[in-house]
Amino acid sequence: MAGSNSSEWPQKTGAGGAGPLIVTEDEELLDDLLRLCAAAGALPEVAHGTLPRPASGTGERRGEGGAAPLTLIGDDCAHRFATTGLGALGERAVLVGKDPDDAGIWRRAVEIGARGVSVLPESEARLVDRIADAVEGAGRPARTVGVIGGRGGAGASTLACALALAAARAGRRTMLVDADPLGGGLDVLLGGERADGLRWPAFADSRGRVAGQALEESLPELHALRLLSWDRGDCASVPPDAMRAVLAAARRRGGVVVVDLPRRLDPAALEALGQLDMGLLVVPAELRAVAAAHRVVATVGQALGDLRAVVLGPCGSGLDGAEIARLLKLPLAGELAPETGLPAALAAGRPPGAGDRGPLARFCADFWDQVPDRGEEAPV
Repeated sequence: MAGSNSSEWPQKTGAGGAGPLIVTEDEELLDDLLRLCAAAGALPEVAHGTLPRPASGTGERRGEGGAAPLTLIGDDCAHRFATTGLGALGERAVLVGKDPDDAGIWRRAVEIGARGVSVLPESEARLVDRIADAVEGAGRPARTVGVIGGRGGAGASTLACALALAAARAGRRTMLVDADPLGGGLDVLLGGERADGLRWPAFADSRGRVAGQALEESLPELHALRLLSWDRGDCASVPPDAMRAVLAAARRRGGVVVVDLPRRLDPAALEALGQLDMGLLVVPAELRAVAAAHRVVATVGQALGDLRAVVLGPCGSGLDGAEIARLLKLPLAGELAPETGLPAALAAGRPPGAGDRGPLARFCADFWDQVPDRGEEAPV
């Protein structure tokens, strides 16, 4: 054992529990794996050539830290487990090699019971993600819903805020992401422009992977949800890589992520579309809005498989929600009746849909009842 012995396990690290376990006698491979663990924000334990003796005879537990969230086994040590196998540890084991032409590594992984194979350096990025997911204890990804206006001023930002508030009110871990740099800022709609926390400019240089818990804890907390919005500075966009890294981190935390999308899709917004489970297109019940929404559908529909219409009333007899959805060739997510007290509520600093009454709050509650979360959230 390097740096510890079988009774001295590392303390819990990162956002999850204990770090990964590395088993190898190849010093070059060890250096690579230590570097990848550092990139993933994980503090590993290193064993040379064999697995340490398990505590309490369970074959899985490591003192109070519990089982290793991931075991990285060098291909140089695979032969040591060919007879005994890895047992239950194989569910969280990756066999790591360095020869891309060695097809036998897959056979050796099956023989010892490892469920994953990684060949360096080609698989470095994927292995960093795997390590970080294991350390963070990532469960099922968040249900991610984007909201976009069929025309300017349709009320997409209002609906996005109300959906996030409804999800938080129902007890779900919720993050609201403002992907529209020209929209005025969702922090203003939520009355939190002075709230402490980071805004988009702080993440503009993000590349690779952002830790999910670190992201969540760095953002303003308003009305029991986390908000990523824009500041009042001159930053009018973020690179697609930053949008990808931030949304991936948000999704890994589980629960619900609501994204307010701009109508003019820049590269960052297109990147956001690629991470959505569903999109809601807000369309006022008027012919000009339907004509404008057609152009949005033509663009958004190329990047998002599940796009649904939300028709904003009042609806006339000849242009109701079903007819507008038919014209747009979209499923109808629902009709949203006008809320006469909304302008006064916003002027008084009350967020849209903050209560449990009114058409907006009822629409959002019904929406989440029909679109449940994934049933398993990442541990807090």
